[in-house]
Formats: sequence, C-alpha cells, structure tokens
Amino acid sequence: MQSTTVSPVFVGRQQERAALAASLAHAGEGRPQAVLVGGEAGVGKSRLLEEFLAQAEAEGALTAVGACVGAGADGLPFAPVATVLRALHRQLGEELTRAAAGFGGELARLLPELGDPGLAVSPAHDDEVRGRLFELTARLLETLTAERVLVVAVEDLHWSDRSTRELLGYLFRSLQRGRVLLVSTYRSDDIHRRHPLRPFLAEVDRLRTVRRLELPRLTREEVRDLVAGILRTEPSRELSDEVFRRSDGNAFFAEELTTQLTCGTGSPGMISDSLRELLLVRVESLPGAAQRVVRLLAQGGPRVEHGLLRAVASLEEDELIEALRPAVGANILVADQDDTYRFRHALMREAVDDDLLPGERSRLNRRYARALEDDPTLVPAEERPSRLASYWYHARDAAKALPAVLDASRAARLRHAYAEQIQLLERALELWDEAPPELRRQLRPAQDAESYPLCDCDDEELIHLDILAEMTLAARFAGQPERGLSLVNRALRALDGMRHPVRSAWFLAQASRLTRYFVRGDGWAELAAAQELLAPFPPSPVHARVANEAATWAVVFDPRPESLALAERAVELADQVGNDEEELHALISRGGLLVLTGEGEAGLADLRAAARRVAEARLVRALPRSHVNLCSHLEEMGRSQEAVEVGEEGVALAHQYGLREAQAWLHGNRADALFSLGRWQEAEEEIARARHVAHGRVYAAAQRMARLELARGNVGAAEAAVELMGTEYARHSRAVQEAHTAGEARLLLAAAQGRILDARRLLAEAHAAGLTPGTGCYTWPLVYAAAVAESEAVGVPAAEPGRAEAIATVREFAAGLPRFYPVWQAHAALVEAELRRAEGRETAQDWAAVCAALECLSRPWLLARARARWAEALVAQGDRAQAGRLVRQAWEAAGRLGAAPLTAEVERLAQRARLPLAEAGRSASVAHGGEEGEDFGLTRRERDVLALVAAGRSNRQIAQELFISPKTASVHVSNILAKLAVSGRGEAAALAHRLGIVGEEPVSQP
Repeated sequence: MQSTTVSPVFVGRQQERAALAASLAHAGEGRPQAVLVGGEAGVGKSRLLEEFLAQAEAEGALTAVGACVGAGADGLPFAPVATVLRALHRQLGEELTRAAAGFGGELARLLPELGDPGLAVSPAHDDEVRGRLFELTARLLETLTAERVLVVAVEDLHWSDRSTRELLGYLFRSLQRGRVLLVSTYRSDDIHRRHPLRPFLAEVDRLRTVRRLELPRLTREEVRDLVAGILRTEPSRELSDEVFRRSDGNAFFAEELTTQLTCGTGSPGMISDSLRELLLVRVESLPGAAQRVVRLLAQGGPRVEHGLLRAVASLEEDELIEALRPAVGANILVADQDDTYRFRHALMREAVDDDLLPGERSRLNRRYARALEDDPTLVPAEERPSRLASYWYHARDAAKALPAVLDASRAARLRHAYAEQIQLLERALELWDEAPPELRRQLRPAQDAESYPLCDCDDEELIHLDILAEMTLAARFAGQPERGLSLVNRALRALDGMRHPVRSAWFLAQASRLTRYFVRGDGWAELAAAQELLAPFPPSPVHARVANEAATWAVVFDPRPESLALAERAVELADQVGNDEEELHALISRGGLLVLTGEGEAGLADLRAAARRVAEARLVRALPRSHVNLCSHLEEMGRSQEAVEVGEEGVALAHQYGLREAQAWLHGNRADALFSLGRWQEAEEEIARARHVAHGRVYAAAQRMARLELARGNVGAAEAAVELMGTEYARHSRAVQEAHTAGEARLLLAAAQGRILDARRLLAEAHAAGLTPGTGCYTWPLVYAAAVAESEAVGVPAAEPGRAEAIATVREFAAGLPRFYPVWQAHAALVEAELRRAEGRETAQDWAAVCAALECLSRPWLLARARARWAEALVAQGDRAQAGRLVRQAWEAAGRLGAAPLTAEVERLAQRARLPLAEAGRSASVAHGGEEGEDFGLTRRERDVLALVAAGRSNRQIAQELFISPKTASVHVSNILAKLAVSGRGEAAALAHRLGIVGEEPVSQP
C-alpha cells in the first residue's frame, strides 16, 4: 500500500468553491471583489486557495500570491504585497513596468525593480505619503486588469503587519473598477479579543464588496475520501474512523495521522493525540542530518534561501542536498522555484521551533546573522535590514542588534511603513541600556533634515531624544496621534531641566499639531511656548518650522489682521534658512490671511504664485494646501467660476500624484462653488466624488448634501445627511470652517422642520462659542439662515416669545462679521432685510438694494429668493406690474435650479396676488416643462435650452444663462436637434415658435 502525505484528491468545500467562483465572475464583470477565508490552523485554507487559483488560471485569470511572514518588528513591512508585485513582474515583465509608468519611483518602495525610490515625486515624508503609496498601488492593479482578470491572494493575514492590513483595507474600500479579486486567508482560532486583525475584520465586514467565508472541519465522509486519496485505495472503516476520531475533521491533522498510521512511522499505541507531538514524530523519523537542517530552517524565517541555509549549516553543496532530500520527500519541507525552502505547513514549523531550547534559538540566530553579515547577497536587498535586525535581536547581542534595528527602522521608513518603524524603534530603546556607551554615541536615527533638523551631536541623552523624535514623526505619519502625543510628553519630561530649548520647541510644535489632529484643543498654547523658547536664538530650521505652524494655525483659528505678522515672519525665516518648501507653505498661509483680512488681490497673488510653483516643480507635499486653499479663498471672495476652474486643475494634479485626501477636499470645494453658481446637479456629482475618494471627512460631504437637499426641498434626505454628520463635526468645532458650516446645516434643517426654538438655540451656541468670525464665507451663511428662519416664523405662535431677543442675537452676530467683498456685503444686506421682514418693517427699497447687490454676483438662488421677497413687498405697496416681472423671474430661476420650496413660495405669492406666472404667449406649463401641443419628448431643461436657441444664443451664452458648462449646453443642443429631427438651429427655432415654447425673448438671469 502506497501513500502520500498530501491527498491528490481535493475533498469537499463545494459551498466555498462556489462562493469563490461567484466572486471571480463578479470581478470578471468589472466589479472588484474581496473574499476573506477564515478557519482554524490546518483546516485546509491553503489547499482551498491553491485549488481555486488553479481553476482561475484555467479560465484565463492572472494570479499572484503573497504570504505574511511574521508579526510586528520581525516581519518585512508590506512583505506579501512585495511578493505579489514580484510575482506579477516575473509573469508580465515590461508590461508591469509600463503600467507603473509615471509613478514607478513610489512603487519601487515595495518592489525595487519598478524604479528608483529616489526618483519618487516626493522622496521626503509627509502626512499624506502613505495614502499616496496606497492610491498608486490601487491604480496599478486597476491598470493591469484592462484585458484580463487579476486574482491577488494574501495568505496568513493573522501574521500581517499593520502597514499591510492598512493597504489591504484601502484596496478593499477604494477599488471601484477593474477586474480584480482579492483573496486573503487567516487563522480564525488565533484571533483573540485583542488581536490586531479583529478591528480590521470588523471594519471590512461593513463593505458590500467583501465576503467572509469560515471554513469548517471535514465531515466523517470527507475524511474517508481524504484517506482514500492519500492511500490511493479504499481504506478500511476502522482506519478512516480512527483518523476522523483523532483528527476531529482537521484536514492537516488527518493527513499526518494517515501517513503515520500506514507508513510504519507509528502505531495507534505510539502516536500522541497532541498535534505538536504528532508532528515531531514525523521530524524525529528523519535521518540525523535532515533533522539538523529542519531545526535550522525553523529559526531562519518562514522561508530560507538555499545559499543562506548552506552558509548557516556549514555544509558542502552535495551534503546539504542529501540532508534536505529526506525532509522534502517526506513533505515536511517544500522546495520552491525561487530556490528557497519552507515548511509545508506553518504548524510543523511552530512545533519544531517550540521544541528548541532558549540557548539553541539564540545560537542559531547568531549563525544566521553572521552568515548574512559575511555575505549580504544571500537574501534580497530589500529584506536584508529587517532579517538581520531580527536575527541579532533574537541572538540577544545588544551591541550588534541596536545598530541593525536602527538600520531596519530606516528601511521601514523608506517603505512608508511607519507603524513598523515605531515598533523597531521601541526595540531600539529596549536595547539601549544594554549596548556599550561608545556605540550609543555613534548612532543616528533616520530623520531627514526637513522633518527634524537636529541630528547633529554625539551626546547619548540627545541621541536617545532623537529616537523619540523619529518615533513621534512616525506616529504622526501612521495616523496615530494619541501615541505621538504620548511620545512627545515622554520627550518633554526628559528635556525638563536639560536646557535644550531648540529641541523642546520642536517637540512643542509637534505637540500642537498632534493636539489639533486629535482634537484635544487648538494647540496654540504649545506654539506660543515654542516661540518663546526660540526668541533668544538666531534663526534656524526649527524657527522656520515653528513659525510656519503658527501661521497655518492663524489661518484656521484666528484670521485677523494681527495674525499677518505670523505669516510674514514665517516667510522671512524660511527664506533665511533656505528652505523652499517651508517658504511655500508660509506663502500659502500669508495669502490666506490676506484674503481673510480684506486684501484679496494681494492674497490671491501669493496663492496663485504658490500654486504655480507646486504645479511646475511637482512639489507634491504642498499640493494639498496650494490648490485647495486657492479654490476655497476664491469662493470666499465670490469668484466661484474661478474656484471651479482652479479646483478642476487641482483635482487633475492630485489624481496624477495619488493624493486621494486632497482630491476629496478639492471636490468638496468645487461643490461649494457650483452650488453658489446654481449648478446644483454638478454640485451633487462633486459631493459624490468627494465621498467616494475620502476615507475620512464624511461629515463634510454630508453637510454639503444637507444644504443642497434642503434647497431642493428634500427634508428627509437632508435629515439623513445631518445624522450622517453625527458627532464628527463636534470633534472639529474649534475651527470656524467646521463649526459654522455644521451649525448652518443643522439650523437649516431645524427651520425646515418648523423647530424655530432649536434653530435659535443653535445660533446662540455658535455665537456664544466666541470663535473668530474672520472667515466670512463660513459664518455669513449661518447668520443668513438664522435670519431667514426668524423671517419665515412670523405668525407661528411658538416663535413669538423671545423673538426680539433672537433677532437681536442675529443682528449682533452679523455686526461683528467682515464685509470686505461684494458677496459678503450682499449677505449683510440680505440678513438685515430678512430681520426687518421678521420685525414687520421691511420696505420694497430694502429688497431693491439687496437685489442690486446680488445682480453683479453669480448667485442665482440668493437672487431668486430676494426677487421673491421684493415682489411681495411691491404687492403690498400696490406696484403689481413690477412685482409680476420679479415673480416670473424668481419662479423661472427656481424651476431651473430645482428649488422646490422657493417654487412653491413664489406660486403661493402669485396666487394670492393674482399675478400670472407666464408672459403673454407663454403658458406656465410650457415654461415649467409641461405639455402644449407636441413636445417631441423634450425635457424641461431641453425646452429651456431650445428657447435660448430660438433667441439666437450661442452655446457659451446658453451655458452662462442656464448656469451649466458649455459642453453640457452643446450636448443639450445636439439632443434637441435629434429629437426634433431638424438639420440646424434655425429649423429648431422655427419649430419652437410653432410649439409655443417661445414668444417674447425669454427672461434671463443677470
């Protein structure tokens, strides 16, 4: 009777195979999928994956597999991803390189064959750098699926490093197109309550494209089939029952039992029920030389290169081969095509490792470390630092381990694996006291001069602080602000009494930034202390950094004329120390403060200069501020069309460089500008794009959506959006741009639902908060919403008590707001007119002045509302002719916008005052898209466009009048010509007159 350790027959798993096949089919349709396969150790996850990948390849899919090689500081960050990319490079060659063209320098951090990391767009480090790497990885996978399905598998996720988990999570969330299937396996029995994989699984469970499969043990019948496959003949019932009873359906355990029970390596009385002892029996049955090699391999890592194993074993080539052959033949070890060896199953390696004595482990690790030091080419270059650090650390040789660990932390930093860098630096601090003092004085952590320009001494205490500084930066870049604050406080306690004010100032600046990030305050106290410490000293890079942090802080939290001095100082210091990037950031801050303090043209000059430099010099680290801030400040000044254009340029640059968070900001800012311009459908599309690309800041998109839905009259949708905002805005309530926009959405909703007392409370809370109202575009809409709420609550019994006090609060709030630009002046006039209406003392002249202020601005919704109010006041004065013209203008504008509440308000006014809503020759139904005679299937918007075509307007003029893009206008005209079956614009105009769509020249918006 012959047997193999591995059954040639794949047993069971019909449901799981069907689920994987279905996911593959969905991926083939261009819908990216992810499947997570869990199960206990040895239950058959790897075999299921192997069978599925073989089937996928048979159907024409491209497959690549990577495995997590260890947890924490012992593993190579992104190891499975690098393995996948290497496998793809092996299969695709130049095709992969071409797919990575333009950003290969970034991806070379994962796979050196794709380029030189030094040629990355931004070789330095910043808060978005990991996101950039993740986005470009996603883009590469999508590019590779243009002509094929791609299946990427990552095994042993329970051993994954944090960076790998975050990258996989990013891919699960971000891949929206492309024929990609991601499959991962993990040991579910290892996922204890505090295991780092548990929150990852909980997070991805909420994604609709992710499917979880839990692999059960084999049934009795399936175990019998497994044994039959191994023996290649039908087993006796006694044997199959014995294997099932003792394996309890665990596939790997069943295979091992079958082999030992049938191949003479044991008998029922000799084999322990302990899996560990069962596996060791297999090893102990090998020849002595083979046992020694197996034990060596257990300490070398999940896989060991042939050359490294030979050097560590101190064997000649033939001797090593002879020692390996029995272990490979017994299916204990597997020889892979890349000339490496690994255990067939991790359980076998764990059993062998557990059987080693502590002294034996350190001795074997020392042999690996020395062999690798003698010949660094024995392992791939990107793996050498982490593996050497691991070997020396486990060899318990602090003098060797400390510099090796610091080298590995530098390598992790270059890969943007900041969480793993922190763990390695923690290990360095653990080894610190054991290392010789003369060695400690020679060490340097891994900072670059821009981030931490202080690594310039040989003082042990200061070098120790420099390691803490590097850990602080790593925590910030890894998105761990709480840990960063803890490290800063640890450093500041150590600095207390050491008289190193420049270092203290640097740590205080980091504390300020992390405090703002973690929303524990505005961080000004720390910045003020840092500036005070630096005052007696000559300019240095730390001076420039602190000054820039202060200027950035002022833009967000205190945009007053007095704050301009902070930005001027930041520009000056950056120039003195020769730091171009610091100067660029200072320029952006100065430009913003100039805009916010009334010197708009000077501010825009600074901002445009910065944006130009960013685009020309590819200064990626400044892009999230340059174009985002320029777009935002243009909107603040009422220059919405320019804001849309700058935002479009910024989106293209952010997409090119993989800056996903910057894209979210820019889409959001474009949405604000498009809303102002009355291009609400486009604004909604921009909000959707912002939500799609943003993994954070969902509350900002929700706030914008709430405002838009309320303007359209969709109160239920707005309520859902406000609920989605949740408590997120509260976490950012110390900044006007967050607090007041959130307050506006909530106040608008309260007013729409008739909750006037809640609306009053929300405004009172915003006013009492005392936030500097320098950013008019965020505060004026809030105050205007409150004024409208009071105006429209006239006659509501619940609103009468406290009305005078509420109006006084609104007026007081408005009195403190800046009015530097026409758009802000128009808001001031709007607020006062609404308050006078609430007090019952408005006049037509009040609204005439408001309309005059708005007519020079591109604010169709505000203008339509003001015209409706003006018409109402004129009706009260008896001027029906002018009121009629205004009513029609307001009604038509509201219809074009889709502003249902305003439309209803105007129609009620027209009904009360008996004012016609259409001029002679134009019926109301036609003006609003109803039918009159033949309609040829024209939509309401197409009728509007046709009326303007008949009036002789060009596509650009149509776009300007209807607040759409010229491209959209062109599409509408083409659709109209096709529906009317006419050959040109002249024929279309003639037919429009016959249909009654046009009479007199259509009323257009100013």
